[in-house]
Amino acid sequence: QVQLVESGGGLVQAGGSLRLSCAASIRTFSSYAMGWFRQAPGKEREFVTSISRWTGSSTSYADSAKGRFTISRDNAKNTVYLQMNSLKPEDTGVYYCTAEKSGSSYIPLSDVARYDYWGQGTQVTVSS
Repeated sequence: QVQLVESGGGLVQAGGSLRLSCAASIRTFSSYAMGWFRQAPGKEREFVTSISRWTGSSTSYADSAKGRFTISRDNAKNTVYLQMNSLKPEDTGVYYCTAEKSGSSYIPLSDVARYDYWGQGTQVTVSS
């Protein structure tokens, strides 16, 4: 089975930074596109960012994340990262790591239905 384990969440003041990690128990990790979503209480899960399979040469960001967040992957460590800078209170939520199997997909990157596996989530709280 595939397992994704997030870490690095916590409480930070507005303007601060956090780096989230997602350790993946996927033998063919590099063949999976990876992403991060977040969910605030009472709201639906929303897309934050994604990174393409293999070398991760292509990345996508939600408008809310552009310029502040950076996704990266380390295939040797089976890990994907989310560097979050200039955090705002509206960034508060549970952040979920997700993985997409290799293969063609016509579902948008921002659609949760595109992805096959999810981590348990890690809480990020940004205080004002």
